[in-house]
Amino acid sequence: MLFVQFAIVLLAILVGARIGGIGLGAMGGVGLAIMTFIFNLEPTSPPINVMLMIVAVVTAASTLQAAGGMDYLVKLAERALRKKPDLITFMAPVITYTFTFFAGTGHVAYSLLPVISEVSHEQKVRPERPLSIAVIASQQAIVASPISAATVALVGILSPHGFTLPNILSVTIPATLIAILFTAFMIRKKGPELEDDPEYQKRLQEGIKPLSKDDTETEITSSAKLSVGLFLLAAVAVVFFGTFEGLRPAFDGEPMSMPHTIQIIMLTVAALHLLVCKAEVDVAANGSVFRAGFVAVVAIFGIAWLGDTFFEAHMDVIEPAVEGMVTTAPWVFAFALFIMSILLNSQAATTTTLMPLGLALGINPAFLIAMFPAVNGYFFLPNYGPIIAAIGFDRTGTTKIGKFVFNHSFMIPGLLTIVGSLVLGFLLSSIIL
Repeated sequence: MLFVQFAIVLLAILVGARIGGIGLGAMGGVGLAIMTFIFNLEPTSPPINVMLMIVAVVTAASTLQAAGGMDYLVKLAERALRKKPDLITFMAPVITYTFTFFAGTGHVAYSLLPVISEVSHEQKVRPERPLSIAVIASQQAIVASPISAATVALVGILSPHGFTLPNILSVTIPATLIAILFTAFMIRKKGPELEDDPEYQKRLQEGIKPLSKDDTETEITSSAKLSVGLFLLAAVAVVFFGTFEGLRPAFDGEPMSMPHTIQIIMLTVAALHLLVCKAEVDVAANGSVFRAGFVAVVAIFGIAWLGDTFFEAHMDVIEPAVEGMVTTAPWVFAFALFIMSILLNSQAATTTTLMPLGLALGINPAFLIAMFPAVNGYFFLPNYGPIIAAIGFDRTGTTKIGKFVFNHSFMIPGLLTIVGSLVLGFLLSSIIL
């Protein structure tokens, strides 16, 4: 029965991932229906705390977008890239990493990719280099962002075990950032130079030209700048209260939990965006950030609940089977995180589904933090939105999916960054935690 039920869980994930969007969460519901009504498994509690934290963060980020804050950040990024175009292979990932770090979502990369492609083309730099590592950086920053869905999920899972948000960030920030810079250095000469690329020469003959700079300036209002300031202040406040738990209100002798703290801070900054920065409610609710966030919530609701129900029902069989392996070589669990992230296409859903299993198997929470970057495996299949967008924005044809699918432009940067961040994560966790 265990293998039959596991096959059903995998089938629900695969079908849901193929449908995409909220289909992932919906198929989780189908799997739960089969588990409960047919196999009589008792469902566990859905991950309500994680879902509510994500809703609060998404609400704040979507009101930031509605207030014009995202446009302001993109304008700042464009200025930085044009100021040092010869360093674009290093600056592009740093900028997308920074944007994702503060926004909590990798979807901010969409607005930066055309700028990166344009500046690269103008400077005769092979666009594949900065575009590929910039997309990977926007993924890696998710596990370093204090307000990303995946990080707040891990905080909720590990906080009862004495590990706080600063503990997580003290490992993930340096590990991912150093790994990204190392990868940027390694791929700085990847592929032939733009002028020597046969595909680019072919497109030149067809009349391709660098994109002309748009002379129309997006108006940046004082409210847009204020919205960015408020959002950054909220992100700093989350880290601050996570570091100094004594500053949080205490109830029955215990400080207020970080999930509740994050929810309150993010809903408050969303209200300030609406009241002070005049962000429009309808614009926020219909924006790309809100839609992407809602999809993440539905995915976690269905798939994470399904996975938790299955693992909880069979823990008496699973735990003794793999306990010895993960005790002697805990890094093996990173492969499970990596593979699950490919299937789920969501860092938050992977975190919510597998990290509790890691704790149940007796893996040291410090090692789970070190392995956290492994949830960024969905560059492996070139079906991730920013990957498709980067290929589309590169009119030179250097950023592409290869003949054998897996030999795409993002594979080498992705693998190098994952391996580097894991090695550094284990090293840092052994020193810091």
